[in-house]
Amino acid sequence: LNKPEWYLTQVLMWIGNHSKFLDDKIQPILDKAGSSVNAGLEFSRALVMLILEKLAVDIPCLLYDDTLFCHLVDEVLLFERELYSVHGYLSSLPSCMHILSEESCFQRWLTVEKKFALQKMDSMLSSEAAWISQYKDITDVDEMKVPDCAETFMTLLLVITDRYKNLPTASRKLQFLGLQKELVDDFRIRLTQVMKEETRASLGFRYCAILNAVNYIATVLADWADNV
Repeated sequence: LNKPEWYLTQVLMWIGNHSKFLDDKIQPILDKAGSSVNAGLEFSRALVMLILEKLAVDIPCLLYDDTLFCHLVDEVLLFERELYSVHGYLSSLPSCMHILSEESCFQRWLTVEKKFALQKMDSMLSSEAAWISQYKDITDVDEMKVPDCAETFMTLLLVITDRYKNLPTASRKLQFLGLQKELVDDFRIRLTQVMKEETRASLGFRYCAILNAVNYIATVLADWADNV
């Protein structure tokens, strides 16, 4: 259960190792017979179906172990990325994202994603470098004077988007968007709390850093507004 990468990597190796044989030897036979079947894709689809069967058995066994469940989701997402980008798999074919979209699994994924995102926010705001810009010494890069915590937070949102963007249904993607909106509001509340501590020194370093953080986040969210 703690090594899903073993069978996921094995399947990717089988697909890669057989692609030349399927393209050079099997596909011409299918073409000659007037079949519309793509040998490589059909081979990949059959192997992915085996993975779906395996996941359907494994997931209930690790659903409430955060570490194992997170590891499984991470490995499945890496597998999916390579399957599509390297091996030309089609989104119309069965995929692991359908298993991750099933109700009990999906709700668990959302819960765990939120838990780890909040932990990340705790650590980024308690860091000594939270209000310091990474690029403070490079003037032409750092026009917005973005504090480290704001940049790390937006990267966190971007990573979450990257993880859920290949979900098969819009309704599931919207649930993840709802999580991101919760995180933005949570971050806003945390900034407000820090700001209240700094009101006596409104021209102080940290107060200015909070304003820069808000300006940066608002600007990036506006840039993302065109991303459906």
